[in-house]
Amino acid sequence: MSISFSNVDFINSTIQSYLNRKLKRYGDLKYAYLIMNKKKPTDVVIISNYPPEWVEIYRDNNYQHIDPVILTAINKISPFSWDDEPVISSKLKFAKIFNLSREYDIVSGYTFVLHDPSNNLAALSIMIEENRIQEMEDIIHNNKDKLQMLLISAHEKITSLYREMNRNKHHHKSQEVDLFSQRENEILYWASMGKTYQEISLILGITTSTVKFHIGNVVKKLGVLNAKHAIRLGVEMNLIKPVEPTKAKS
Repeated sequence: MSISFSNVDFINSTIQSYLNRKLKRYGDLKYAYLIMNKKKPTDVVIISNYPPEWVEIYRDNNYQHIDPVILTAINKISPFSWDDEPVISSKLKFAKIFNLSREYDIVSGYTFVLHDPSNNLAALSIMIEENRIQEMEDIIHNNKDKLQMLLISAHEKITSLYREMNRNKHHHKSQEVDLFSQRENEILYWASMGKTYQEISLILGITTSTVKFHIGNVVKKLGVLNAKHAIRLGVEMNLIKPVEPTKAKS
């Protein structure tokens, strides 16, 4: 099944939280995770902690069409430095974007690449700050495998979330497999209604620990950090089915 990515704020914020959490172990890194459809390059998703103004300028002007880093990534499989020859050659050709990015201290970096089955390019770029060149180069080179795996896992998560959203749009089809078990859905539904774990246990006639167990499974399935995040994602993406009062204990 081909996946089409769009800028759904809540999904993007979920992935940004995941990247922030995983990259925190390496210090204060500036990064950009970009997804671009290679057949339709205007379709681009950018999740980044770069200055918001720069991200907006980049997206509004479709700079992915002239970005030397992205133009290089399209033809690469392995990670590469922005100082590598192909990038430098493109920089000379498309100097405009680098002259602009310099105003936001985005000059040097390292990019990890992934090409998915839906013909999307996914790139995770780590910016190298000029006052921390040696330190950051050491961090990147000593953790290349982990950073590449982070790109893979982040892309797998965002793909899963968009796939579930797309599938949910057609939930009326009887052959579709539900994301949550009946009990998980019941608990998630009542939690989304503002009920506490204790109140849910009374409504469903189960123990509070059982409620917590199922909420834990929901958190794992959605790949989020906690129950609050899972409930919000379930509501935003319409993943929770209404529970008929007759099926629940009063």
